Amino acid sequence: MNYLVAQAHLASSITCDSVGTASYHIGSPPDRRMSTAAASKLGLKLLGQARQLQKSDLANFDLILAMDAENYRDILALDPSGQYKHKVHLMCEFCSKHTDKEVPDPYYGGPEGFNYVIDLLLDACSGLLTQIERASS
Repeated sequence: MNYLVAQAHLASSITCDSVGTASYHIGSPPDRRMSTAAASKLGLKLLGQARQLQKSDLANFDLILAMDAENYRDILALDPSGQYKHKVHLMCEFCSKHTDKEVPDPYYGGPEGFNYVIDLLLDACSGLLTQIERASS
C-alpha cells in the first residue's frame, strides 16, 4: 500500500502500517520470501519490523484491514464495546480482479504463494486507494 500511496503522491496525507494480531516475529524484518516477491514484481524493498496490533491502533487509524476471518475476529476482540467495528474490514473487500475472500498465509508454502499474495494485495490496495481517492474528491 505504501508503494501505491507514494506512486499517487499521497504519502503526506495517507499513513499506513502493517501489524500482526499475534506476537509471532515481533521485531523481525519482513520475511525474505515476501521481500523477494515484492522486489521481483515491483522493484521495491520491504522495510520495517514486525509489531503486534495494540488497542490504541483502533483509535489512531481510520481503517483497520484484516487478512482473514481469524485476524478479523482477533481485531474485534480488542474492542469489546464495538466502538471501532466500523473501521475493521477484510482486505479482500477491496479487490476488483481477484475473487478471494481472504488473503492466504503463504508462510509454509513455496515462493509461488508469496507471488500470489503480492498480486492479491496489489489488487486490494489498488481498489482501496481508488475508493479513498473517490471519497476525498
